[in-house]
Amino acid sequence: MASSHLFVTVSAMAAAALLAGSPATEQVSAPAGEIRVPVVDASLYARDIGRGRPLIVLHGGPDFDHAYLLPELDDLAARYRLIYYDQRGRGLSAENVRPEDVTLASDLNDLDQVRRHFQLDAPVLLGHSWGTVLALEFALRHPTLVSHLILMNPAPVSQAQVARLRQAYTAQLGSEMDQQRAIQAGAAYKGGDPDAVAARYRIHFKHALRRPADYEKLMARMSAGFRRQGKDGILKAWAVEERLYQDTWSLPGYDLLPKLRSLHIPTLVIVGEQDFIPPAIAREIAEALPKATLVTIPNCGHFAYLECGSAVRRAVDSLLARGQ
Repeated sequence: MASSHLFVTVSAMAAAALLAGSPATEQVSAPAGEIRVPVVDASLYARDIGRGRPLIVLHGGPDFDHAYLLPELDDLAARYRLIYYDQRGRGLSAENVRPEDVTLASDLNDLDQVRRHFQLDAPVLLGHSWGTVLALEFALRHPTLVSHLILMNPAPVSQAQVARLRQAYTAQLGSEMDQQRAIQAGAAYKGGDPDAVAARYRIHFKHALRRPADYEKLMARMSAGFRRQGKDGILKAWAVEERLYQDTWSLPGYDLLPKLRSLHIPTLVIVGEQDFIPPAIAREIAEALPKATLVTIPNCGHFAYLECGSAVRRAVDSLLARGQ
């Protein structure tokens, strides 16, 4: 392990102190603005809120859009400028996009175009879940264009990690895996029916959040999102997801870990102690990055911004206050 790593595990007592000692969220001084960002052969929906140091937010999925992150992640807009956007072919960036034209390269080019559109020299990249893969792929290609990385509940970055996730996930669901497979085998799900898709995700994320109230909040939000997308939007997002997997997780020998050792960007890796992605994966990513801080939050799952917002804010503030 490189000596420059700083690893922090937030103990139960420390996490309670963070939650108890956090000031009330300040009112965001600037309302959210909605923008279309022109890119090659398409345009991307973007949402700009807050003032201060700019953070470009990269949503997960990769078949989701940014909406599942709201409103909780907006708490950071009390101190920072957050620029969300729906990645090409997803959410409000799906119009006139052919899934076969979406690749990892096009997603990385789109991210750079978002950066340029907002005239940002070297913003912070904040990725959640799959968004952390996109953030790291971009930083490896353009290290001078990123000031800091915030990797929240990171997804696997190698084929070996993907295999471990699938094994852990199958064991965690147990007999519920059969229920999920039955839904996925049905005509309604295959046709992108929003209710069938929502039913599948109720099983998929059943063990991803610690508190039932947070789980129900996320499920209601996602169900509304699937209805908003409609069948055509869902099917397009799935096809985009498959294209991106071909360039990453399904690519023979895919492994970012050795490459990360050359990336000297100050990085915060946040993981919930009960994340359904094995927390050891986040630790391996942090260990590979020479200037990484790992924060493990107890009683927290895969949606740290929703479940443990105060601890997340403190960790982000700590990273960005160092002046690195």
